[in-house]
Amino acid sequence: MIDHISIPTEAGSFDAIAAGPEDGRPVLLLHGFPEAAVEWEHQVATLGVLGYRAVAPDQRGYSPDVRPEAATDYSIDHLVGDVVTITEQLGWKQFDLVGHDWGGAVAWWTADAHPERLRSLTVVSTPHPAALANAMKTDEDQHLRTRYMTEWRQTRVTERRMLENDGRALREMFERRLPPSKVDDYVQRLSEPGALTAALNWYRAGRPGGKIGKISVPTLYVWSTEDVSFGSVAALDTANWVTGPYRFEMLEDVTHWAPEEAPEAVTTLIVEHLDAR
Repeated sequence: MIDHISIPTEAGSFDAIAAGPEDGRPVLLLHGFPEAAVEWEHQVATLGVLGYRAVAPDQRGYSPDVRPEAATDYSIDHLVGDVVTITEQLGWKQFDLVGHDWGGAVAWWTADAHPERLRSLTVVSTPHPAALANAMKTDEDQHLRTRYMTEWRQTRVTERRMLENDGRALREMFERRLPPSKVDDYVQRLSEPGALTAALNWYRAGRPGGKIGKISVPTLYVWSTEDVSFGSVAALDTANWVTGPYRFEMLEDVTHWAPEEAPEAVTTLIVEHLDAR
């Protein structure tokens, strides 16, 4: 039901999972940290059965063939550029974009930079970047929730701490909400030489040079009440940063890992959003 494909680009070949007919309506799904494309396997498989062409790539640093060493090679411009390049290589002139965690941030920035390419936008967990930035400045709760981002930027000792004791720190991030086999897979992937540094370089690349604007693309934003990273202030303020049709959905008693913790609920919301467009 799910195929493993390779998408060649000038930066290297991106590994990806895919499902659905080649001529189906295209949907690109972007994963977050510390996961990989397989976080979307339930959504990809379901979309494929419904006739969509769903593709979820292992993004820059997660695909072994696209793993530059410099932190500057993981700037938001490069990450958005990868989305454009991947979809062009797939022959997609327009597509639906879905993102979670860091993949959600890339999705927001892509919608801002290339609205004409997107039929719709779905983001899980991650608020609009401007809403998040405002909350980090004005809301003490959000400031504390995202303090880890600053810590991970400052030192490469982070890699050792995350991987020691069989990746205990990485495992604890998932709050016992994912199957152990899935967590084992993520830890194994990030234990490969250079893989965890590449993933953390997303945090170390520096802040985007420009400012993100309001989003005109039809948008679905899904936030979970038990999300440890993103609080309600930024989540609720996101509505003020979308000028196009907007839908906000709240998942009760679900953590940050919604696509895998509540796959049926997330998939249903995505499909409803796509069907409405």
